[in-house]
Amino acid sequence: MRVPLSWLREYVDLPATETGRDVQAKLISAGLEVETVEHLGADLKGPLVVGQVLTIEELEGFKKPIRFCTVDVGRANGTGEPQEIVCGARNFAVGDKVVVVLPGATLPGGFSIAARKTYGKVSHGMICSTDELGMGDDGTHGIIVLPPETEVGKDAIELLELVDEVLDIAVTANRGDCLSIRGVAREAAIAYGLPLRDPALLDVPGPNAFGYPVKVSDPAGCDRFTARTVTGLSPEARSPIWLQRRLQKVGMRPISLAVDVTNYVMMELGQPLHAYDRGLVRGTIGVRRAEEGEKIVTLDGVERTLHAEDLVITDDRGPIGLAGVMGGANTEIADHDDLENSTADVVIEAAHFDAVSIARTARRHKLSSEASRRFERGVDPQAAAAAAQRTVDLLVLLAGGTAEAGVTEVVAPGAPHTITLPADHPDKVAGVTYGRETVVRRLQEVGCDVYGQDELIVTVPSWRPDLTDPNDLAEEVIRLEGYENLPSTLPRPPAGRGLTARQRLHRRVGRALAGAGYVEALNYPFVSEQVFDQLGLEADDPDRRVVKLVNPLSDEEPALRTSLLPGLLGALRRNDGRGSHDLALFETGLVFHPRDERKVAADLPVDRRPSADDLAALDAALPDQPRHVAVVLAGAREQAGWWGKGRPADWADAVEAARTVAREAGAELGVRKGQYGPWHPGRCAELTVTVDGAERVIGHAGELHPRVLKALGLPTRSCAMELDLDALARVGDDTPQAPGISTFPVATQDVALVVDAFVPASEVEAALREGAGSLLESIRLFDVYENAEQLGEGRKSLAYALRFRASDRTLTVDEASAARETAVALAGERTGAVLRG
Repeated sequence: MRVPLSWLREYVDLPATETGRDVQAKLISAGLEVETVEHLGADLKGPLVVGQVLTIEELEGFKKPIRFCTVDVGRANGTGEPQEIVCGARNFAVGDKVVVVLPGATLPGGFSIAARKTYGKVSHGMICSTDELGMGDDGTHGIIVLPPETEVGKDAIELLELVDEVLDIAVTANRGDCLSIRGVAREAAIAYGLPLRDPALLDVPGPNAFGYPVKVSDPAGCDRFTARTVTGLSPEARSPIWLQRRLQKVGMRPISLAVDVTNYVMMELGQPLHAYDRGLVRGTIGVRRAEEGEKIVTLDGVERTLHAEDLVITDDRGPIGLAGVMGGANTEIADHDDLENSTADVVIEAAHFDAVSIARTARRHKLSSEASRRFERGVDPQAAAAAAQRTVDLLVLLAGGTAEAGVTEVVAPGAPHTITLPADHPDKVAGVTYGRETVVRRLQEVGCDVYGQDELIVTVPSWRPDLTDPNDLAEEVIRLEGYENLPSTLPRPPAGRGLTARQRLHRRVGRALAGAGYVEALNYPFVSEQVFDQLGLEADDPDRRVVKLVNPLSDEEPALRTSLLPGLLGALRRNDGRGSHDLALFETGLVFHPRDERKVAADLPVDRRPSADDLAALDAALPDQPRHVAVVLAGAREQAGWWGKGRPADWADAVEAARTVAREAGAELGVRKGQYGPWHPGRCAELTVTVDGAERVIGHAGELHPRVLKALGLPTRSCAMELDLDALARVGDDTPQAPGISTFPVATQDVALVVDAFVPASEVEAALREGAGSLLESIRLFDVYENAEQLGEGRKSLAYALRFRASDRTLTVDEASAARETAVALAGERTGAVLRG
């Protein structure tokens, strides 16, 4: 929000010595983020005066049109004689009043003016455009032509208000009231302890039966609608210079008188307005939700297809505006240059719309406007009638119009918002003793009505919809008393705390995967529900049940993730598309699953540490949020070079990543053949843990399905792994275990077993491990062999290396062989394995 200091002074009698920097410091102390102070005309020096063009001579023989003009500047040049000036612009004529800069002056940018010979003539000054004076965009980009009644010789610096200071304020989402001169003036008045001349305090006539007919069909979307009518506007009326300059200073372009007035009042009071050409409106003005597929051409000339949640303004033909966002082209006020179609009668709309509805409509249509920015942050509903009256008064004053006696005001029933506040609550929040008198005074300064002694009943002002609970009121007291006055107190953590076991595991897993060559990629936790179709999840898959955000950052991704894969695979796709084809990425993060029973969290206390019950109630109101770990791979896992051949990443690397995570958790991870969602059915492993004697699936790993790769635009043969890290931690023991070291030699026995091809190697290994008993130190699968001619159809050979060792003696050959034979026997009993001949 750009705030000219000259405009601000109209409503607050700031000391004459206060500069923009001084006001900036005061407002920052009060909690507003004033980013910059722009000094308009800081290097501008006169004489800069109003002149009248007396003659124009067209100079021939040059590549571009050049005109030699004589201009009457009164006594400003010291002689009273016409000033001779060479000018290349053509948007002025003899008799026009223009802005003339005389020799000796300096224009913005340090451009000094002197008499000089050019195009065979001597030019004693310049006829100025808006660009040369740094006035901003007025839509003309040519010589400034002043109203005919402007006095010749008058100081143009004062006339055009060229010297000013403009505060640029970054208004936060909760302070919609500060998107207006009125709101910032209120903050300045509080900061300086001065009275405020509220521009919204106007005499407004009450509603009557003679106003323009209005029907509001959706009171939840529009709880207030004021309509006023002004007739007989002069087609030749133009926005006066002061109004145009104020619009330019706040960053808006003057368009036509009716539109300029509505924009001016919006900037002044914070209430967006819209002016309709009464002659183009057909019948009753209505407010309703759009019908799916309805169309409207907005003022920017774009035809838009409406959504059923869009709030629209209608007449008897259909939509004539996107409520709170932009009007329709079919009722547009004519531009001031279009005298033939000029608007004589206008209907003024001043309404209050639901903030969430307007925000969603603006985002859905990618159409942010000055009006939508204000509505989505909260507009004062009580200001609508005053804004309409202010607009009517200005149109009558500046365009010679007549205000019709009819006043339409449709208001949904409602009551002011009240909050019960213990008088010492701000003291407890801030850790500072303010006292009741200070609390009451500060709340009254922001516009609250306060009653009561120890227990205050606070009625929130209509322009502060962000004040909803006691902590909001406490914040108002604290910021106005000064954040800089809060004492600095360092927290004293109790000894013996530190990282939790969950945090330590999270860090260990990250270090282990990074050490294995993976790069961490952190992604936003937002997803679209369409991604589950792309991942090939079944219709009844639990991961399709999502937690949706009430106000998502993007309508395309309104849900919280139930898997890490969508974000990681998106990162894989982006990096591959940018030329990085050999990729190994990982992420550890929370996923979100809705609870069957929805609970609402209570406000936590601020004067003490929350109890265990308080925290448990808070957790119960949140979605279930387990921590997952996931990896994705594509391209080469090992690069080729002088050291040998490389190899591509495959499903085994994804499984090994899961085993790496399990080792860090101190858990026994089961790996068996599986089939799920995005993974290739023949190259997918289920990752399991044993809980109370039963196996539980906690994740999957392997190569992704070709359909998923095509749907997501991923490289061929991409692989992925995801598992529930919290579930793994619950069955693991991460207590550091020192390795057992024996001084006795190891006895190695190899065994090759033939089993059916569908028998998992992990089941054979488990049987061998159990059968070998306590003497077995380690077991390793080192070969898998399939040959129908030697082994038979549907058979495979698994070769294992078994290492035996005793802690107290050297094993004999017979002991090692006996343990081997017992292991083979148990494997044969459980899996049908036979020794390979």
